[in-house]
Amino acid sequence: MKITFHGAAQTVTGSRHLISLNKQKLLLDCGLYQGRRKQTYERNLNFPFNPKKIDSVILSHAHIDHSGNLPNLVRQGYEGPIDATQATIHLTDIMTRDSGHIQEADAEFVNKKRKRRGEPPVEPLYTIADAERAAQFLTPKSYDELFEPIPGARAIFLEAGHILGSAGMILDLEENHRTVRLMFSGDIGRFDLPILRDPVLPPEDIDYLIMECTYGSRSHNPPSQAYDALQDVVTRTVNRGGKIIIPSFAVGRTQTLVYYLHRMINNGDIPRVPIFVDSPLAINVTDITRAHPECYDKKILKFIRENTNGSAFGFDLLSYTRSVEESKAINTLDEPAVIISASGMAEVGRILHHLRNNIEDPKNTVLVTSWMAPHTLGRRLVEGVKKIKIFGEPHSVRAEVATINGLSAHAGRELLLEYALKAKDNLKGIFLVHGEQESADALMESIKAKGFDKAHYPELGTEVEI
Repeated sequence: MKITFHGAAQTVTGSRHLISLNKQKLLLDCGLYQGRRKQTYERNLNFPFNPKKIDSVILSHAHIDHSGNLPNLVRQGYEGPIDATQATIHLTDIMTRDSGHIQEADAEFVNKKRKRRGEPPVEPLYTIADAERAAQFLTPKSYDELFEPIPGARAIFLEAGHILGSAGMILDLEENHRTVRLMFSGDIGRFDLPILRDPVLPPEDIDYLIMECTYGSRSHNPPSQAYDALQDVVTRTVNRGGKIIIPSFAVGRTQTLVYYLHRMINNGDIPRVPIFVDSPLAINVTDITRAHPECYDKKILKFIRENTNGSAFGFDLLSYTRSVEESKAINTLDEPAVIISASGMAEVGRILHHLRNNIEDPKNTVLVTSWMAPHTLGRRLVEGVKKIKIFGEPHSVRAEVATINGLSAHAGRELLLEYALKAKDNLKGIFLVHGEQESADALMESIKAKGFDKAHYPELGTEVEI
């Protein structure tokens, strides 16, 4: 039996890990790689394996860098089950459809330019129809439910505490009368995050661990400090008459921000200003979040019970804008407001229009609340670039750019170290994925300092016998 690392290897995005067992192939995640645009298209389009030869897929969660290339996998011939939790299935369905729409729109935009240059058209990576077809293969599994994705493999989902429905997975693998217990962490959440239950740490009897290391070199401020920082950014921006523009991931981050702002309004901690969620996808995700209270922690359940409208995600100052006309109307406002819009890395979507209309006004604030991939507009803003391009047009960055790292849904280095060493006495190897070099090196050094010297940082395409 072997593992081949086909994605999120020495980078953060594009999760794809292939298990070969009993002449069967089991794929863990099938996400989109995000980076330089030409490289991104080529890497996402071309699988390093034959999709028709994959027998089963297990999905850890619905973030697009873990689920987003499933429609392309199906488009190229995959016809097996895609096992995931029920909440993950609901989120993956709408997210991949939205991604298909973006792929089609991007291809149409690019092809107009290529036609003028006399160049042949490009095909979208996949379409909405491909995403709809992929959804037919999504197969629900409950947490702690034992299932068999391929012969010789028994699997079980554990709460990951990262986003709604997210899961780590234990795989008991048997081949030629030999048994190996493997765990794949997916993306590991944090203790005491709002909305979600805490992550479950690995059992002590696993043999191999594939785990994320996104923040292996960084600690997070506690969520309570992030709450205070958000309160401060909103208050000071509103006091100078400005708007707060927040590029936000549709899944998880938007719902957390809405919940926090709701609490602040209720408590009188921030001025009463209009708050807009301007992302059809984020609105759909919020509807799904409402539908899965089984994923909530005790604190938000208490908040909902005590709140007069019975919801954590709706109140009088909050507007969800679906139509293009409603979105455009936001930019005609002369008064302070909070605008939460997709995409999370400020690369596509309605957030670009809000940035274009507000980035040059020093009264405003662009608030970055998450990790930004290299070469994205969000990353350039965080790095302090003063000149940017939006829709190909130059803009000066005169608005304040503020960052809050305590809202991350990823474990920081302390929890990652605890996670890695939970089964130290039995482990034969740890494979660090979903992290850049600095993060991996720091975490490996910390692991080694605790007496474990079998942590590895595999390159893309690395094949390991286990």
